[in-house]
Amino acid sequence: MPYDDSVPPTRRARPLLVAAALAALCLTAVVGCGGAQDPAGTDTGAAKPGPEAEATASASPSAPPTESRPSGATPTAPLPQGPLTGRTVVIDPGHNPRNREHTEEINQQVDIGTGRKECDTTGTSTEAGYAEARFTLDVSHRLRELLRAQGARVVLTHDDDRPFGPCIDERARIGNEAKADAVVSVHADGSAVGNRGFHVILPAAVKGGGADTSKIVKSSADLGARIAGHFVRTTGSAPSNYIGGGTGLDTRGDLGGLNLSTVPKVFVECGNMRDPKDAALLTDAGWRQKAAQGMADGIAAYLKG
Repeated sequence: MPYDDSVPPTRRARPLLVAAALAALCLTAVVGCGGAQDPAGTDTGAAKPGPEAEATASASPSAPPTESRPSGATPTAPLPQGPLTGRTVVIDPGHNPRNREHTEEINQQVDIGTGRKECDTTGTSTEAGYAEARFTLDVSHRLRELLRAQGARVVLTHDDDRPFGPCIDERARIGNEAKADAVVSVHADGSAVGNRGFHVILPAAVKGGGADTSKIVKSSADLGARIAGHFVRTTGSAPSNYIGGGTGLDTRGDLGGLNLSTVPKVFVECGNMRDPKDAALLTDAGWRQKAAQGMADGIAAYLKG
């Protein structure tokens, strides 16, 4: 149900190289690849099953790098110098909190290269009503600060600053135009009760229409494997028990945000909002900080090579 409201594919085994990378990191994990923690937490919001995301911006090569937003907001102060100085990361908070107020607009179909899909969806929510769109913004803000502290220039595809969207094709375009070194789309799943854990979605080899992922498949797989390994280590959450064959990695060719990307990009499904145990994690601010840290560590490891 998440991502373009399409039904999640059946579990697929990842190539040995990617699975081995995750396995190696799992061996060093504090909690390992076992079950997740069960803190509690609450919040508010509302939504339904949903799709994907991306990012944007560009900076003057002669000026100190600054953070910017696709809406054209005034850049902030120069970034601190750090190990990620000179690198651009686009964070794509899945969905938009107000998409549910603009169903006609988000239901409009857009070209994803290999076909057409809805502009965007509302996303899912916990049983108590904590919206995925609120979750993704919160985690994206935390992730932005962690990356900026290391000197990275960070661009959000949106920041709750527009009435709906952006559409999935625009999300991809934002990352492409930013010439991002990495793009991470932040999500939470909306699967059945009992389905638990996180998974990272990688782009399949797709070519058709305006889509051609041939140049980013390998680099995106590397990015995804590093994020998955660090996510396990930092959050203690296990890889998905229903997608990815226990690797925490899945490959899809039906998502416009990945199909139309020309830069390394992955989606991170942080957990299943419809499962009460996963929901307890996702609604806990302390766990969300760990989720952001795990993603930041994975991104940094990828960018540092």
